[in-house]
Amino acid sequence: MEGELEELLNGIGPRLRTLRRDRGLTLDSLAEDTGISISTLSRLESGRRRPTLDLLIPLARAHRVALDQLVAAPATGDPRVHLKPQSRGRGSVLVPLTQYPGRIQVFKQVLKYREPRLVTHSGYEWLYVLAGELRLILGEREVVLRPGEVAEFDTGEPHWFGPAGAEAVEILHLFGPHGDQAVVRTGPTAKD
Repeated sequence: MEGELEELLNGIGPRLRTLRRDRGLTLDSLAEDTGISISTLSRLESGRRRPTLDLLIPLARAHRVALDQLVAAPATGDPRVHLKPQSRGRGSVLVPLTQYPGRIQVFKQVLKYREPRLVTHSGYEWLYVLAGELRLILGEREVVLRPGEVAEFDTGEPHWFGPAGAEAVEILHLFGPHGDQAVVRTGPTAKD
């Protein structure tokens, strides 16, 4: 038991470093977000300092992961994700489908009509239409997607998406940091 605990504790530093680097954060920016000094963060990541709850909780919040993901706690029981729909105003609903948001976050969304407003931000989006029609505006281009159709784009380009008409549209929505893209396989590969 003692060896297993030691192994779990030794794995926290590299896991913290990987999370920070995957999100493109510097020690400076993470220190600012968490209130933890740069030297403490560096010692945690290198394993020269033992993690404590008062350090791990703000780090879990900053990285948007569950505390047990940071410590690689063994799986306990039910692997199902317990969905918690979130109302987004005017009848729109967002349902997170990933239990521990990491690099790519997955949502099911029901979008009601709203006025288009182009936005930009860092990241990459992948949209799959389940029901209804989705209007997608990318810069000067505009397309309408129907059930079974997919769109993907860099969110640095001005964009907006919502129902193509008065009826709601239901989509699967994947969002990840810049450079992350969904890989879609529609059948066996040539190697199969």
